[in-house]
Amino acid sequence: QVKVVESGGGLVQAGGSLNLSCTASGLTFDDYAMGWFRQSPGKQREGVAAIDSNGYTKYSDSVKGRFTISQDSAKTSLYLQMNSLKPEDTAMYYCAAGNAVPILTLIEADFGYWGQGTQVTVSS
Repeated sequence: QVKVVESGGGLVQAGGSLNLSCTASGLTFDDYAMGWFRQSPGKQREGVAAIDSNGYTKYSDSVKGRFTISQDSAKTSLYLQMNSLKPEDTAMYYCAAGNAVPILTLIEADFGYWGQGTQVTVSS
């Protein structure tokens, strides 16, 4: 059984940084693409960043240059380093795992395993 768990959310001032972590038991990172998504109240969940088993990464335009997705060398943990945070980054952040596909995407439907989310709040 696959279980995805996020941690590291919290309250931070605009311009600050947070590092989110994710562990996913019951699956091997080498067989999956891993991603971070977020959802704000009243908005649809959107893809933020993804990484495949080869280390190829993809980012949404809204976070490119500010956020970095990575995995540890053992490929047991996923991270999202968020710098220069803005109030509009406030959202519930979700970690997700998806079966490897030919092209890495930020499409929600390509990811089948989800965590419960960790709240990130950025104050102005």
